[in-house]
Amino acid sequence: MEDREWAWPAVELAALRLGRRLGMPVPASQPYRWSFVHIVPSLGPADEAAVRAGRVHSNSGRSFRVAQWEFEADRLEGYDHDLGFVRLRHAEAADESELLAVLREWRLPPAGFRYSWDTVDPS
Repeated sequence: MEDREWAWPAVELAALRLGRRLGMPVPASQPYRWSFVHIVPSLGPADEAAVRAGRVHSNSGRSFRVAQWEFEADRLEGYDHDLGFVRLRHAEAADESELLAVLREWRLPPAGFRYSWDTVDPS
């Protein structure tokens, strides 16, 4: 894969720095299941203070949790709170460069990630 595939689009990088969660659908193990990977940025006292002040805090030094989840798609309908979630893999990244290393290892180009509400991520 080319190097530009491993660079963050500006909007998604800004979202991560603002502490926003990103997600990407990935192939599931069975036809009746859905799978996705999400990236959850760390939040700290500066983020809490910003929220109290009615704003957000940008931080290029955040750490990240990355996880791949799979669940039963037919449980999304109705009010079943047990979606049959299974965590398939996870990683911790201390900073943006480690996050890119995890994504390279998992073969997930950053350009495929979107805000989690724009994906199948039901959590």
